[in-house]
Amino acid sequence: MRLVAVITVALMMAACNQEQDITGSASTCPMRNYSSYNPRDMNQCVSTCKACDRGTTVTCTTSCSLKGAH
Repeated sequence: MRLVAVITVALMMAACNQEQDITGSASTCPMRNYSSYNPRDMNQCVSTCKACDRGTTVTCTTSCSLKGAH
C-alpha cells in the first residue's frame, strides 16, 4: 500500500512540471520583436514577456524585476 502511495505521489509531482525548457541563451520569440534584445531593459523585458509568455503587465514587471531588469 505504501509503494502505491509513493508511486502515485511521484507521478503527481512529475506531472506538475509543465514548463518547457528553453535551450540556448535566448528563445527566438524575443528576437522577433527586438533585433538586439536586452533582458535587462525593463521595457523590452515586459513587452517580450507579454507577447511571448502571455503575461500581464503586473506579472511581467514582477518577473522582470526578479530577473534583474531596470
